[in-house]
Amino acid sequence: MNIAVFASHGGSDLQAIIDGCTANRIPARVAAVISNNADSLALDRARAARIPACHLSAKLFGSEELLAQKILEALARYDIDMIFLAGYMRMLHPAVLDAYAGRIFNIHPALLPKFGGRGMYGIHVHEAVLAAGEDETGVTIHRVSPEYDSGEIVAQTTVPVLPGDTPETLAARVLEREHSFLVEVVADIAAGKIRLG
Repeated sequence: MNIAVFASHGGSDLQAIIDGCTANRIPARVAAVISNNADSLALDRARAARIPACHLSAKLFGSEELLAQKILEALARYDIDMIFLAGYMRMLHPAVLDAYAGRIFNIHPALLPKFGGRGMYGIHVHEAVLAAGEDETGVTIHRVSPEYDSGEIVAQTTVPVLPGDTPETLAARVLEREHSFLVEVVADIAAGKIRLG
């Protein structure tokens, strides 16, 4: 299975997928990395692993429609079977969602449907979890739909919220579990235990 990973910034989840494939824990390969940010560490990680690294953005091409066309061309060029959004900070165009319906997944650092939706990313999620007085949080992997964080949930895992947690300490604990959980779930997708399409 050929996976395209979309990432906007640091790419630590991308690295977890790359490492999982290299170690044969995921029966697939990362065939392309796409970022809307020319300076993203994700593109550097891709180049270091000799994976095609594509900077594709609306700013570069002038419109969302042309960006979608360029993304679809790249996905076809690398014969992509599945897309994983790993910290990709943009909504995908409907043309991409339609072409890869049921084959696009996202990771979210909370237990959806709580603490999801527009503006719920990064440290904001952990701040909201703590403000709500939750005693557990976790990681959700879901299919991508036209609305933020609303697609079918395919897997979840829990992470405790500890007394004295700050958004930063909670974020670090969630991220540690996120990396290992991501490898487990992507492996299940690649092995056919979680269906595509």
